[in-house]
Amino acid sequence: MKKRPFLLTLLSLVTAAGAAPAQGQEGGPPPAALESPEARIFLQAFETISRYHAEGLADSTLWEGAIEGLLEHLNDPYASVFTPAEYGEFQEDNTGDYVGIGVQITQLEGRVTITAVFRETPAEQAGMIVGDRIVWVEGDDAREWTIDDARDAIRGEQGSEVALRVARDGFPEPIPMRIRRDSVHVTAVASATLEGNVGHIAIDRVARGVTEELAEALTQLSDSRAIILDLRRNPGGYLDESLRMADLFLAPGDTLASAEARSVSGRLETQSWRAQSPPSLPDTPILVLVDRFTASAAEIVTGALQDYGRAVVLGERTFGKGVVQTVYPLPAGRQLRITTGAWYTPLGRSLHRARDRAGVPILESGEERADVTAANGRPLKAGGGIFPDLAVEDDTLRTEERALLVHAGEKDVALPIRIEEFAFELAKDALAAGEVAPLPASAFDPLAERLIGDGMDPAVVNDPVARAYLDWRTQIRYLTRANERPLSLAVQAQRDQVLRQALELARNAPSLADMFSQVDAINDAQDRPGAS
Repeated sequence: MKKRPFLLTLLSLVTAAGAAPAQGQEGGPPPAALESPEARIFLQAFETISRYHAEGLADSTLWEGAIEGLLEHLNDPYASVFTPAEYGEFQEDNTGDYVGIGVQITQLEGRVTITAVFRETPAEQAGMIVGDRIVWVEGDDAREWTIDDARDAIRGEQGSEVALRVARDGFPEPIPMRIRRDSVHVTAVASATLEGNVGHIAIDRVARGVTEELAEALTQLSDSRAIILDLRRNPGGYLDESLRMADLFLAPGDTLASAEARSVSGRLETQSWRAQSPPSLPDTPILVLVDRFTASAAEIVTGALQDYGRAVVLGERTFGKGVVQTVYPLPAGRQLRITTGAWYTPLGRSLHRARDRAGVPILESGEERADVTAANGRPLKAGGGIFPDLAVEDDTLRTEERALLVHAGEKDVALPIRIEEFAFELAKDALAAGEVAPLPASAFDPLAERLIGDGMDPAVVNDPVARAYLDWRTQIRYLTRANERPLSLAVQAQRDQVLRQALELARNAPSLADMFSQVDAINDAQDRPGAS
């Protein structure tokens, strides 16, 4: 028979129902495996321990330990067994889909507060707005709840209803609502047009449906002089989605990626995928931003564009997670995830970077990083992860800025939450006034006063360097909360070295070839003796 299950194996994070022909009935091991001497030894040892060990361990405990030992012996850092609840969370993280009412919640000033209402969701239809505070759910007082408490109570079966009450500014009593739960999708893509007509698309995960979201963003930004694709801190996700994403940029027939994986027969087989559709915006320069947290499916997209010279890649060497994980169903709703193969870029570069069990990269020698030649003639490093065309390090904290963060921790002041609370207030006032714009430094004085009131040292909080950093972070969160993404990114670029360098290239180079020329000039200047 044709090895159709091999394709299912490679489309990682999809339940591997196609693997069933290689198993015994009911998904168990082949009968020959159970009849081997090793299997008989194991089962006899299990029975002996179960009957006679002084601890009197339950069979379920022994089986769980046996599975854990089996996975540990694989030396596979990605191998795991999910409970039904864990698998549900895993699916939600990777798809962005869940059943609920369609809100984002945050703990602000001790209350679970609505910080976003997603479009075309039950919450929007019920009239819930940003700033509402959840105070009651299904007869329970929710004023002291955590975010997890609220999330667990609000979510439920599709079509069921949840009764809740929200406190809203200007209303003397909480507002009662009854909302019917429905399927909700959280978008993974955010786009904006920045100064100089530069498009910016941030993708925080390669979730199910992200290709359609990306295609829509590209259409909206079709008049841009260049587009920045920001994949920093993107951990990956569905690998078949990454192939479809790369297909948006490459010409029909171009190789998107290849994979070597073990088929149902037990043999290693190689399969490659090719672009099928005409590319979107073929004449628009693309810049891809990556960092050490860019991994897996996000690396596949980056590698494909870099191999064909379709994009300039800026930032740090990526994580290097170039292995295929497949999820197989087990009895009782459990799911087994194991590594089944490896991914390669179109030029055959391995994406995988060797790490120890703790996840620390294993040091490499220079010889392990062979060069390959991209489609545009540029040499590319190979050897695990994606090496950027232009290495740009993130901004590092100054001594005074680090002192502010350390001091906040010493005083048990949750600085990110304090910043979020204050930014939320600023955004609410600005939106009510109908005018959102960057604020002067004096607008953030009340935040500094609150931090001092929380017990922080005025000398630390009001240090000029520390205050500038505090104001910068708060300005970004305020503009983000006010839905002014272009302004927020402009402020971010003041210290975000990678974004700032990408914007300079996008605004100053009229074509992709010119961008590569500027990148080469920058690299040459950095390599000169005495350069810093």
